[in-house]
Amino acid sequence: MATTRHAHTVWTGSLMEGEGTVSLDSSKVGSYPVSWPSRAEEANGKTSPEELIAAAHSSCFSMALSHGLAGAGTPPERIETSAEVTFQPGTGITGIHLTVRGEVPGLDEAGFAKAAEDAKANCPVSQALTGTTITLSASLV
Repeated sequence: MATTRHAHTVWTGSLMEGEGTVSLDSSKVGSYPVSWPSRAEEANGKTSPEELIAAAHSSCFSMALSHGLAGAGTPPERIETSAEVTFQPGTGITGIHLTVRGEVPGLDEAGFAKAAEDAKANCPVSQALTGTTITLSASLV
């Protein structure tokens, strides 16, 4: 069954001086302030599209890796993934780096690295972001 998720943003003012609020409507887990300075400079308590992409990518990748490992007979005890989305004003998103550490009994580093590469290639968020260079560092704990 297909699912559709919803979010919306209300923005007031110009790009440089304005600000907005992004609301996660489907989950109703919150509304978060956004601004150009939070995107192009320091976060200062506000989020950005790139941070939201990082959250989506790290969670999707973790799910895909967990599923792949379990399907191969080596279910993980723990997967911890961080995603760094680099934004260059005037250019856009220039890259995403995923770093994953896993606790996977019965699996060696090479097997974990291969499973992580497979997850990177096959997670739906990675596939949606194919126009962006995505790199990966993977290691066992």
